Amino acid sequence: MILLLIVYAENAKGQVVADEQTNQDMTGAPIFSHAMYYTGMVEDGGEMIPSFMFADVYVFQKLVFKNARQAKKYYKIANNIKKVYPIAVEIQGVVNRTIAHLDSLPTKKEKDAYLKKSEKELKAQYYPKLKKLTFSQGKLLIKLIDRQCDMTSYQLIKTYMGGFKAGFYNAFASLFGASLKKEYDPECDDRLTERAILLIESGQM
Repeated sequence: MILLLIVYAENAKGQVVADEQTNQDMTGAPIFSHAMYYTGMVEDGGEMIPSFMFADVYVFQKLVFKNARQAKKYYKIANNIKKVYPIAVEIQGVVNRTIAHLDSLPTKKEKDAYLKKSEKELKAQYYPKLKKLTFSQGKLLIKLIDRQCDMTSYQLIKTYMGGFKAGFYNAFASLFGASLKKEYDPECDDRLTERAILLIESGQM
């Protein structure tokens, strides 16, 4: 019995709890603030008062890591998310604007010209950012693009730049152990990533 208590105490001593303070210590200040929106005036008891809506606040069961190494792995993912998630959000906006503009163009010739111009502008805008990413950050960005755009990077390139370029870029990525066809899986493989994203989006991490 005494031996079991000693073993338990040694195991507990190595545990790391992912509480609010630990999150801040390991990932720094939030990159987003907790949003509040003014929704107008509403009547309450015969009196008009201002109404506000607050962004979602997420409450998860605290993560308890077996040791510092396991905690470090999780917080490395969280820090990588803080770096690449804003890029994924930007790309989502670019995709939405591109689709909207393409729908307004009447001919294939105009659409092709617009896509060619957009491709050149995107390379100039994002290449300096992307070349600074580490390998793990690049792989994470591929998944986050799928999360934000509901299309894999391969599908995006194939749809707007053609199947040849999509195949070429994917073959190039595969040389480094990556795949542009990689899908985001918030229910299983990317469960902890999704948790971290929700906390970061809401300004809680």
